[in-house]
This record gives sequence, C-alpha cells and structure tokens, in this order.
Amino acid sequence: MRNEQEMTDVILTTAKEDERVRAVYMNGSRTNPNVPKDLFQDYDIVYVVTETTSFIEDEQWISVFGDMIMVQEPDKLDAGMGREHNFHRRYAYLMLLTDGNRIDLTLQTKEAMREEYGIDKLTVPLLDKDGCLPSIPPPSDIDYHVNKPTEGEFNSCTNDFWWCLQNVAKGIWRDELPYAKQMFVLTTRASLDKMVNWWIGLQNDFQLSTGKLGKYFKRHLPARYWTMYKATFANSDDEQMWESMFTACELFRALAKEVAAAFSYVYPDDDDQNMTDYLYRVRSLPADATEM
Repeated sequence: MRNEQEMTDVILTTAKEDERVRAVYMNGSRTNPNVPKDLFQDYDIVYVVTETTSFIEDEQWISVFGDMIMVQEPDKLDAGMGREHNFHRRYAYLMLLTDGNRIDLTLQTKEAMREEYGIDKLTVPLLDKDGCLPSIPPPSDIDYHVNKPTEGEFNSCTNDFWWCLQNVAKGIWRDELPYAKQMFVLTTRASLDKMVNWWIGLQNDFQLSTGKLGKYFKRHLPARYWTMYKATFANSDDEQMWESMFTACELFRALAKEVAAAFSYVYPDDDDQNMTDYLYRVRSLPADATEM
C-alpha cells in the first residue's frame, strides 16, 4: 500500500505535468488535525482545471493513479437518473485502488472554484500554478462542531423519540421486521443520536465534532453509556429488539435529563412514563390479541 507521501507525489506529479490542471487543493479528514490518521482515510482532492470535457471523454486518464478495484462517477450516475448537472463546471471520480488507497477526485473549473473555495473550512492548498487560489485561514473543523440545542430543537427531539416508539412496537408485534427495524433506525436512533451528540457537546463546551454518523461516539462516551449505546443495536430476534428498545429509552432518558438540566429546559416526564408503560403493554400482548 502506498503511503501518504507516495500518494501525494502521484497526485501532485500528475497535476504538474498536465497543463489543463492549474491548481490543486485538499479537503476532508486528512486536513483535520483532530482526526487520527489511519489506512482508510480518503484523499479528497480537487483539481482546478481549464476545462472538464477532455478529461471526461478520455475514460482511461484516471489510470495514472493506479489499478482500480472500482470507480464511481456520481455525476454520470445522477445524469442517468435524469438529474441536471453541469459537467462543464465540475465532475467527480471516486476511486478505490487495488493497493487499498481511495481518491475522491473532483475536477472543477476556475469559475466554480472562485464560488466554492474555502467554504469548507477543512481546506488546504497543495499546488497553484497561476496564483488563482484565494488566501484562506488554516484548516479548522469548527463547521462540524456539535451545536447547542435550542429549546425548540430539544422539545422536538424528545417528542419525536417517545412518540415514534409506538411504530417500532407495533412493527415488532405484527412481525413486520423490515418496518420495525427501519422505524427504529429512522426515528428512534435518529433522535437518540441527536441527544448523544448534544450530551457529548455539553461535556466539551461544544468545541468538538463527533464525526460523520457519530463515528467518534465511543471516544467521547463514558464506558457505561457506550455499553448501553452498543446494546441498542439488535439482530432480527423479537426479544432482542424489545430489549434494545428499552435500553435506548434508558439511555435517552439519562442523557436528555442532563441536557435539559444544563439549559433549563423541561424534560417530558409524563410522555416518558406513559409511553414506557404503553411499550410494556404492547410487548405483553399475545400474537392473536384483538384489543389492548
């Protein structure tokens, strides 16, 4: 597997030797000093180019980066589904290489660059042949920090969490596995993850990121809470799904009450108690029940 220096060399050498490429910059996790480095980090690269057409028409040009396991061209796929996209402004290649490296490479015209460069604060210039890249501050992940919840956001999250559990419960009782699992992920877990984010933010003065899809939860949750969080992931067994649901309730309750206390918000104890009682009632129903 080529190391970071070797990958950077091939990315920059390709750009230097191609007159169509006028500048190169990087964004993503490799520009973030708060993210630990590992072998699965992508190289999120932008080539600022004079035009995109000649690249797109030459389907083999990306082979310069190495042998490919698979390539995705998201803009081409979007166009194939009828979505409008201006290939003349930007075009992307997502490349998984046989040595294990991955490059997400975007071609971007100078016009598009002037509108977008630096909006993502995790941006680092790598090459500028014409002095066209504007000056920007050092990279920062501040845009990805957990934000403090407003009272309205907190109320919406707690209400959604307790209200939507009825759908998970009836899905389990009806033996509708896809529905029950999807409802848990899309509603229960969505609300739980919001609360986990806010709780972690609270412990760190809202000066950190928990990562995409909560990938750094383990790093920031105490062992007891992390053990509970892991237990909210169930297999397809009904009893385990019930247990994971009640564990999610216990964890959500503990975190939400701490967040509420910190911001002088009101935690909905009545909703919590009433819905918890309801869930236990549904769990105890026989499969042929016709009434509660």
